[in-house]
Amino acid sequence: MADRTNTRHTSTTPGTGYGRVSTETMKSIVNAHGKRRSFWQQLALIGPAFVAGAWQFGPGNLTTAVQAGSGYQYALIWVIVISTILMIFLTDMSVRLGIKSPVSLIASIKAHLGTWVGVLAGIGIFLITLCFSVGNAVGSGLGLSMLFGGNPVMWTVICTVAVAALLLLRNVYRVIEKVLVAIVALMAIAFIVSAFVSNPDWAAAATGFIPTFPEGSWLLIVALVGTNFSINAAFYTSYGTKERGRTESDYRDVTIVDTIPGIVAPGIMTALVIVVAAAVLGKTGEAAPTIVALAGIFEPLAGPIGSTVFALGFFGAAFSSMIANATAGGTMLSDGLGRGASSSSLTAKIISGSILAFGVIVALIFQTSPVQLIVIAQALTVLVAPILAALIIIMANRRSLMGEMRNRWWQNLLGIIGLAAVLALSVRLLLTLIGA
Repeated sequence: MADRTNTRHTSTTPGTGYGRVSTETMKSIVNAHGKRRSFWQQLALIGPAFVAGAWQFGPGNLTTAVQAGSGYQYALIWVIVISTILMIFLTDMSVRLGIKSPVSLIASIKAHLGTWVGVLAGIGIFLITLCFSVGNAVGSGLGLSMLFGGNPVMWTVICTVAVAALLLLRNVYRVIEKVLVAIVALMAIAFIVSAFVSNPDWAAAATGFIPTFPEGSWLLIVALVGTNFSINAAFYTSYGTKERGRTESDYRDVTIVDTIPGIVAPGIMTALVIVVAAAVLGKTGEAAPTIVALAGIFEPLAGPIGSTVFALGFFGAAFSSMIANATAGGTMLSDGLGRGASSSSLTAKIISGSILAFGVIVALIFQTSPVQLIVIAQALTVLVAPILAALIIIMANRRSLMGEMRNRWWQNLLGIIGLAAVLALSVRLLLTLIGA
């Protein structure tokens, strides 16, 4: 009896011990509350989620938004709202994984679920980025040709060289993060100005928050969910979080100044593009199924300055997605192959360069993004996106890895809803591809 008494666990911190909050966690919580960050210190936390948002908000996102506004006016804005909410929760899981995992996310997956699972995740993401690199390259060139004239292919080559130069820098991720945050801010201004210049019916736009399913809109709804609920981008956020050295005490502030605004920003911009396309249709009676068509109709309505601002926003979307796509694809394939999880590693830089090279070569040969390549990218998304979503949810529930930061029941609920949405998207795309 005496031995039992002497070996009984004691804790020097009230409220800690077996079955309670650990002493280490309690200390981190106390430190987090004891040291309030200044406004500028909080701004310094901005980064990883904005990189994910920049990757998410690319030419494909803009194209589907234009088609939604031109085809159904404001009726599909609610799709963007729901997709953005689901994206926030999955990105939050990835942020927590980046904080708690002692290694990268793919390395943790290898350790917990098997090496082959991590390797497949890295290869799958790389193949998707390879296919989407063409759309990003073509979109960047098109954006600059809309601004300055000239051959879009020439501008595509110039944009590719500029991104490649960024990859040669020593501390790649930190530089790219700053560039993308600046571009996202520029895009936000451009699309806000475009929306107000187009003078939409804001009361009608508000009705778009109420879910409706216009006849013939299902395929476009699926496309909107697919481009705004980007599992690849959410997955990569853990890498940015790890590169920035975020800790558990940073989590609350990171959520407020980075995770939520970083994902909400592209959602708002997508909704504004729908508003612009709908407003142009309402005032001119002309549908604008493509970005180029929208810019052409928008110019007499908004004047040359308004048209230029819109073109600037489109270029920012394509160029920022081009940067993030190459960086993420290179980093995660390098990690999957066990050659380093940093974007500054030689292997990651070589792979990122190959993604850029593939995009510009195909653009030079075909002068556009081939339909077959888009079909392949969609087919790969069908296979890879649900797997990545499931991996994030599974890893975020690992008690041995996450400790007190593992998912709560409501986070799992929203994660499962997101996974179900991705699965539904995959089934619909698979049926479409089979039918085609």
